[in-house]
Amino acid sequence: MFQNVFYELAAILALAAVAGIIALRLRQPLIIAFIVVGVVVGPTGLQWVSASDQVETLAQIGIAILLFVVGLKLDVGLIKSVGPVALSTGIGQILFTSIIGFGLALALGLDTLTSAYVAVALTFSSTIIIVKLLSDKREIDSLHGRISVGFLIVQDVCVILAMILLPAFAGGGEGSLFAQIARVLAIGTAFVGGTFVMMRWVMPRLLNRLARSQELLVLFAIAWAVLLAAVGDALGFSKEVGAFLGGVSIASTQYRDAIASRLTSLRDFLLLFFFIELGSRLDMSSIADQILPAAVLSAFVLVGNPLVVIAIIGYMGYRRRTGLLAGLTVAQISEFSLILMTLGVTLGHVGTDALGLVTLVGIVTIGLSTYLIIYSSQLYGLLKKPLRAFERSVPYRELADRDESPVRVDVIIMGMGRYGGRIARRLIQRGLRVLGVDFDPQALQEARHSGLVTQYGDVADPEFALALPPTSARMVVSTLPQLDVNEAIAHGLDVAGFDGSFIATAHDDEDAARLRIRDGVEDTLMPFADAADQAADIIEAALDVRPMPNKRIDADEPAV
Repeated sequence: MFQNVFYELAAILALAAVAGIIALRLRQPLIIAFIVVGVVVGPTGLQWVSASDQVETLAQIGIAILLFVVGLKLDVGLIKSVGPVALSTGIGQILFTSIIGFGLALALGLDTLTSAYVAVALTFSSTIIIVKLLSDKREIDSLHGRISVGFLIVQDVCVILAMILLPAFAGGGEGSLFAQIARVLAIGTAFVGGTFVMMRWVMPRLLNRLARSQELLVLFAIAWAVLLAAVGDALGFSKEVGAFLGGVSIASTQYRDAIASRLTSLRDFLLLFFFIELGSRLDMSSIADQILPAAVLSAFVLVGNPLVVIAIIGYMGYRRRTGLLAGLTVAQISEFSLILMTLGVTLGHVGTDALGLVTLVGIVTIGLSTYLIIYSSQLYGLLKKPLRAFERSVPYRELADRDESPVRVDVIIMGMGRYGGRIARRLIQRGLRVLGVDFDPQALQEARHSGLVTQYGDVADPEFALALPPTSARMVVSTLPQLDVNEAIAHGLDVAGFDGSFIATAHDDEDAARLRIRDGVEDTLMPFADAADQAADIIEAALDVRPMPNKRIDADEPAV
C-alpha cells in the first residue's frame, strides 16, 4: 500500500498516537490501544504491515530493553522490607493460578504442553501497569502498595527462571531431557558467572569513565542490553534472559537509576512495535472459537487471583481491606505473559492460536482490572461484609504497626513525612502529647526511631477515624495537602463524633478557602506560602543589617 517502509511506519505511528489518546480518555493502559492498532493494520485489517521484518526487529530491541530495565530495578531488598507476606503471597498465588489454570486449560480442550504454557502465563501480573496505577492514586508507599510491589517482584523473578528453563525442553526427545537440562544449567551457570565477574570488577570502573558523557552512557547501556540479548540467544537461552542479566550486571552501580530513567521512554516507544506486531499476528478469523475459552480464563484471573491473595494476606494477619486492595493488582495478566507465549511459539512448543487466546485474555483482564483498581475504595464498600470471612478476628500484623497509645493525646498528626514529622517533634519539645498516623510503614518506622508514638492508618479507609483515640485528643492536624484527602479526613472525623479542632494543609489559597468553609475545619496550613513568607522576612532582615554598597560616581556626574 505504501511506497516505502518510512511511510508505512509513519502511518502506523500516527494511528497509534490517535489510539493512545482514546485509551487515555478511557483511562486504559496503552498496551490495549497498541494491540488494537496491530489488529487494525494487520492482515485481517488494513493490511498496512508489509515491513514485518523491520517491525519485528524494533520489537525485539524493545523487549531486550524492557528486560534490561527490569534487571536494573531488581530490588530484592523491597521484598524484605514488607516481611514474609510478599514472598508467601507471590509464591502462593503462582502455585494456585498455575495448578488451577492448568486444569481449566485441559478442560477447555488444550493439549498438555499448551495448557502448561497457558497456566504459567496466567500467573504473572503487569508490574509496569500496577506501579503506574498505584503511583497515580498515590498508593505506591501504602501498606498494600508495598506488598503488591513485593510480590510482583517475586513474579518477575519466577518468569525469568521460566524463560531460562524453557529452552531445555525445545527439540529433544524424552530420553535426552535430563541431558538437555544439565547442559542448560551448565551453560547458564557459566553465563551468570561471567555476568557476575563483569558486575563485580569491570562495570564499576567502566561506567565511571563513560559517565563523563551522558549520551555515551545511555548508548553503552543500549548496546550492552542488545549484546547480552544476542549472547543469551546464541547460547540457547532467550534474548530476554540475556538482556535481564545485562541489567543485573549494572544494578549494583551508582548509575542504575540514571540509566533506567533515560531508557524508560525509549523502552515504551519500542514496546509499541512489539504490541503492534503481536496484534498484527492475531488470526481474527478464529476469534469466535476462542471467545468462550478466553471468557472462562479471564473470569478465573479476575476473580480467582484476587481471592487467593486476599486469603493468604488475611491468614497472615492483615485486614480484609489491605487484602482486597493488594489482590486487585493481580486481576490481570502481564506483558511478560505475552512474551512467554511468544517464546513458546518461537520454540515450537505452542501454536499461534494459543498466543491469540492469551492475548485476548490479556486485553479483557487488563482493561477490566484497570477500573477495578481505580475504583477500589468503592468496591471495598460493596464487598466489605463478605470479605470479613478472609480476616482474622484480630489482624495482628497491622496492629503490630501501631504503638501503644498514651492515655491522653493532645494532637493527632495525619501524615508523618518530613513536614509532619518535623511538626510532631516540635510539638513534643513543647510538652504536648502527639500521635503520628500514616499509611506508609517505612515512614512510621522512621518516626518510631525518632521517639514518636505512631499508629498505622489510611485516610481512604472509611473506618480509619474510628481507630483513633478521639476521646482525649484536642486537635487533629493533616499535613497531607490534597484537597480530597482532607475532605475525607473531615468526613471521617464527623462520623467518629470527634468534637475537637481539625487543621488541614492546602496547596494554594483556593483550596484553603474551600476547606475553611467546610464544617469542622478550623484553620489551614500552607507550607509553601508560609515558607516563602518566612524566607522573605529572613532576606529582608539580612538586608537591613547589611550596609549599602558605595555608589560609584562617574566623572561627568556632578557631586551633590
